[in-house]
Amino acid sequence: MADLHGVFPYLVSPIDAQGHIKTDVLGRLSDDLIKAGVHGLTPLGSTGEFAYLNREQRETVVRTTIEAANKRVPVIAGVASTSTADAVAQAKTYQKLGADGILAICEAYFPLKDSQVEAYFRAIADAVDIPVVLYTNPNFQRSDLTLDVIARLSEHPRIRYIKDASTNTGRLLSIMNRAPAMKVFSASAHIPAAVMLIGGVGWMAGPANIVPRQSVKLYELCRAEKWPEAMTLQRELWRINEAFARFNLAACIKAGLQIQGYDVGDPVPPQAALSSDDRKTVEAILAALP
Repeated sequence: MADLHGVFPYLVSPIDAQGHIKTDVLGRLSDDLIKAGVHGLTPLGSTGEFAYLNREQRETVVRTTIEAANKRVPVIAGVASTSTADAVAQAKTYQKLGADGILAICEAYFPLKDSQVEAYFRAIADAVDIPVVLYTNPNFQRSDLTLDVIARLSEHPRIRYIKDASTNTGRLLSIMNRAPAMKVFSASAHIPAAVMLIGGVGWMAGPANIVPRQSVKLYELCRAEKWPEAMTLQRELWRINEAFARFNLAACIKAGLQIQGYDVGDPVPPQAALSSDDRKTVEAILAALP
């Protein structure tokens, strides 16, 4: 299995008003991100609006990303459902399409017990032969992964990574201590350079769509342990993360990409595009970045 590390943009899902995925735009974006040096691509993460797309749209996004990547970098496809059977079916489909790994997300309407959350992720990992990245985001998920569940799941031969989108760096240290075999990816909710300092292997996040070159540079500075230079760049890039947290996730990144010339369309309703004033805020932040 591939060793996953580095910058993995959570790709947006370009879509038109009729609900058709703009495969040409997604293919171009994927190619440009790879040329900018990213280490992998993650379709159907949070920024990819997985919760708003139907089965056909999701499969089109994953297939298009895999074809565009053409094995140059690993593609880690997002799998999310309230149903274990449906999540397993998605994972099997994406592996068949050529995905190099699965980003496993647990959606829930009714609260779930720890044993049920664990069974959900274990079923996905049992169903595929490729690495599985656990995704935990307590800001949006009704049933989160506890440290006990993470530790038990880390013993599964295919569950080797976790992307934690909480804002608790102490939790990341606890994960590293409790599950030493589990490699940790950061999110934009954390300061990626700080997560790299404590032992992270990279980050999966939406802002890397619009600042891929700078994100890769930050990662390389961290890997080289050039911490003063890394923190200088981190502080400059953090303005993007602040905007990302302030506005709707997909709306902010899609606006940034539109400013950069990518016709990615608007977020899927009932989400809304940024207002003209908010869009100007994003444009000013982008213009000021190195």
